[in-house]
Amino acid sequence: MATSEQTRKPLLHAALGVLVVLVLSWAARYLSGAVPKATKGTVLEGVGASVEFPIYAILLGLLGNAVLSATGLRDRLAGGFRTEFFIKTGLVLLGASINLGVIASAAGPAIIQSVVLISVVFGFSWWLGGRLGLDDKLRALLSAAVAICGVSAAIAAAGAVQAKKEQLAYSASLVIVFALPSIFILPLVATTLGLDPRVTGAWIGGNIDTTAAVTAAGTLAGEESLQIATIVKVTQNALLGVVAVALTAYFALKVERKPVGVSAGRQLWDRFPKFVLGFLATSVLATVYLANVPSGKAAIGVVNDLRTWFLILAFVSIGLEFRAGALKQAGWRPVGVFAASTGVNVLAALGLAVLLF
Repeated sequence: MATSEQTRKPLLHAALGVLVVLVLSWAARYLSGAVPKATKGTVLEGVGASVEFPIYAILLGLLGNAVLSATGLRDRLAGGFRTEFFIKTGLVLLGASINLGVIASAAGPAIIQSVVLISVVFGFSWWLGGRLGLDDKLRALLSAAVAICGVSAAIAAAGAVQAKKEQLAYSASLVIVFALPSIFILPLVATTLGLDPRVTGAWIGGNIDTTAAVTAAGTLAGEESLQIATIVKVTQNALLGVVAVALTAYFALKVERKPVGVSAGRQLWDRFPKFVLGFLATSVLATVYLANVPSGKAAIGVVNDLRTWFLILAFVSIGLEFRAGALKQAGWRPVGVFAASTGVNVLAALGLAVLLF
């Protein structure tokens, strides 16, 4: 009888944990739509329109974390905070927004810019993180986030290197902190410098880390800039799988060597984040579907909305699972690495945008 009750209690606690995640996620989604409407026509309109769902989700998750910790319920309900599942599902669905046909036909300069920019920025961030003595897993997350596509890249890198959840939460927080000011600063600087709209778009798409923030900044810069920024950012997103494979190989074969009897191929397969295959498969399916169904954008829109929900669930769970101890130990060095790498990204992206566009 006692065994049966011991089995039921964890299941009940996990179910309650899932309920907490769902309620907070609904609140985050509601705020992401209600705040822009409430601030429209006021002096806060720009801020209200630019603050995206990840911020509300993480903040509400942290608030829930504080309340549950104070009441002693957090550890009991932790079984329902399914961060890894929500993240992986959201990233698989992210593939639907990657139209490989558009990239292949209209993004020649964007492909060159993305490959060069990712190589330069990732390389610099990785080098600086090593010089400052950062943990290899944390600097992999920071380097991927600043060089590719922000939180999504950090998530993929975390799966490839088997990083701690605190490291992922830290990287995601830095992405958001640095992306928000960029929404307003880059269009303003571009206008001040008198940059061509295409150059402005390429600069925004290559520099700002999150797709949502790129869209917001591109909108402020103008329609032509928005189109170019979107193509550049989507091209960078498409390279996510390549970087995940590279990180998997590096950590399996160089950083955390397996026993001699284990084959190299087995090491790679064991460590490789399998959801990246789902991401790539979804991209191919979406591309084929859009090429053959003229009205297919509506269906892709439904998939994208579902992706948003899963990412909100993931960000809320990250906030709920967050523990400050690991961040206090990390100190200022990760912030310094991310800030310096962002500076390199700004300059390199601008130079490539002027050269290629």
